[in-house]
Amino acid sequence: MKKYKNLLIDLDGTITDSGDAVISCVVYALEKLGIKDTPYETLRKFIGPSLHDSFTRTMGLDEETANKAIELYRSMYEDNKMYDVTLYDGIAEFMRDASAAGCKVILVTSKPHEFATKIMDRLDLSQYLHYQTGPDMDDPSSDKCVLIEKAVRACDLKKEECVMIGDTRFDIKGAVDAGIDSVGVLYGFGTEEELRETGATYIVAKADDLNALYERV
Repeated sequence: MKKYKNLLIDLDGTITDSGDAVISCVVYALEKLGIKDTPYETLRKFIGPSLHDSFTRTMGLDEETANKAIELYRSMYEDNKMYDVTLYDGIAEFMRDASAAGCKVILVTSKPHEFATKIMDRLDLSQYLHYQTGPDMDDPSSDKCVLIEKAVRACDLKKEECVMIGDTRFDIKGAVDAGIDSVGVLYGFGTEEELRETGATYIVAKADDLNALYERV
């Protein structure tokens, strides 16, 4: 793999396994709205895009009902489930070593910035980040391209020195649209097929494989 100075990285499904937390909050919100027995494969689609997109596009809710669902989700998430995550093997070491090697490690997530910051602080990973970006709480957008472009501008990065690391097609499409390289990881919630079809520059099986992306000091 090519070596990069700027490593942009997704949160859910790439740094942390947050599947149980996300899905349990979605189930809670839907059941409060009278929607029960949602198939697991449908619930999995909530991991990656914004809640607004998932409740409207995946579940077909109208704007008012989707906003109510988001409110219910967040009440459960913030009070009970936000920190119910597991770090993937090798990811903390990758972030630590890449930062120590002089790379800029940048968090680019569709999770609201306020939540993402708290999670990274709790996991003691913020110390390895040069910058982090995510939507505001009232921003329904989940366009990773917009977030990538924001990070590029804020950190004055050269796109040819950037790579986006993520587990779903949303991460890869964001990178393609922004004009930077990308790495799809197979240990998260996306599939190899979707990562390849969306145009991932590289695909890796485990977090340890990401160490090939930068030069060690």
